[in-house]
Amino acid sequence: MRAWTWIGAFSNANWRFGLHAGLIVLAAALLATLLDPLLGHGISRLAVHSPSLGSFNLGKSLTTFARLWMVASFFGFLAVESVGAIEWVTNVAARLRPGAVAGGFSPSRRTFFQYAAVLAGGFPFLAATYGFAAGRLRYTIERVDVPVANLPPELDGLRIAQLSDIHIGDYMPPHEIRRAVDMANSLQPDISFVTGDFVSSEGDPLDACIAELSRLRAPLGVWGCNGNHEIYAGVEDEAERLFRENGMRLLRARSAVVEHNGGRFNLMGVDYQRDHMTSAERTGPMLQEIEPLVRRDMPNILLSHNPNSFRRAAELGIELSLAGHTHGGQVKFEIVDHSVSPARLITPFVAGLYRLPIATNGNSSQKAALYVNRGLGTFGFPVRIGVPPEITLLTLRRA
Repeated sequence: MRAWTWIGAFSNANWRFGLHAGLIVLAAALLATLLDPLLGHGISRLAVHSPSLGSFNLGKSLTTFARLWMVASFFGFLAVESVGAIEWVTNVAARLRPGAVAGGFSPSRRTFFQYAAVLAGGFPFLAATYGFAAGRLRYTIERVDVPVANLPPELDGLRIAQLSDIHIGDYMPPHEIRRAVDMANSLQPDISFVTGDFVSSEGDPLDACIAELSRLRAPLGVWGCNGNHEIYAGVEDEAERLFRENGMRLLRARSAVVEHNGGRFNLMGVDYQRDHMTSAERTGPMLQEIEPLVRRDMPNILLSHNPNSFRRAAELGIELSLAGHTHGGQVKFEIVDHSVSPARLITPFVAGLYRLPIATNGNSSQKAALYVNRGLGTFGFPVRIGVPPEITLLTLRRA
C-alpha cells in the first residue's frame, strides 16, 4: 500500500502507470508462487534449457525468492512499525517534559529514527539471505551423553550417530548428504540411526538419498524409520525396500534385539505417528502398533519421527526415544533468556534432550529420555537462522 501511494506521487503519468502495472504484476507473481502447491506445482516445474548451462529450474528459484521475500517483508514491516511506535512514545515524553516548547520538533531525533527504521527494516532481509546462503549449510556435530534407565553395564558408552530430516531436493543435493554422512562416519559410532523425512514431496529422488545414506558405517548396522513426508509422497514401502537393498533396515512397527559387548537392547521403529496437529484423526493413543513389542528384560530404544509420541513412549516404559520432525523450528531467537521458535506451535519437544518419568507399573522413580535431532534439510523456507543442521553423537550412560 505504501509503495502504491509512493508511486502516486510521481508527476509523470506514464511513469505512474508503468510502476503501478509493475507492482500489480509483482503482487500477482508472488501470490501465484505462494499458491503453487494448490496449482499443481506448475510454477515450480518451470525450467529453462540452455545448451551451455543445461537445465535450470527457474520456477523453483522464483518460488524460493517469493517465499523469502514475503517472510522478510512481514518481519521488516513489524520492525519498521516498532521503530515508529518507539518514536511516537519518545515524542510524547519529550512534549510532557518540564520546560518543553509546545509543538517543538527535534530534527536530530527525527533523523535518528529514520536511520533506525531503515536498519530495522533491512535486518530481516539480511538475516534471510544469511540463513539461505550460509546458515542452512553449517553442519554441526552435537555430542550428548544420554542417561538411560535399566542400561546394562556392557552398554555403558555405546555410541549412536543420528541423522534426521534429510529432505533431498534442490536445496539438499546428494553431495551435501554425502558430506553429512562423512562427518557421521568420522565419529566412529557403534550404530547409526536415520529418523525419517528422506524426501519432501512426490518426485524427489528417494533412491539417491538412500544410496548416500548407505555409505554410513557402523558395526551394529544402520537403522531407520519413516517420517511424515514419506507418507505424503506415498513412498513408505519404497523406502523400506531401498533400505533393505542397500544393506540397512527400516523398522515399521517392528523390533530387533541388538547385542553389544554382551549386553542387549530392544530396538523398535514406527512410521510417522499422527497426532492432533494433523488432519487425520486417531482412534486411540499413539504407538499402539508397538505395545506388544516393548520388552521388560532389556532396555528399549524407539525410532519415532514425531517427538509428540514421547509421552506415550514413557507410559509404555520405553527408556529412550529418538526423533526429528521439528527442524528445531529452522529459525530461533533468544529474548531475555527465552527461546522463540515456530516449532513450539506444534510440540513442546523442539530440539535436544528431554526427560519424563517412566510410568510403567506406577513406578515413576526412573526417567525416560528423548532426543530430538534438528535435522539436516529444510522445508517450506530454505533458511536456518540460529538453528544449524545437526549430526548427533549420542553416548549412552547408566542412569
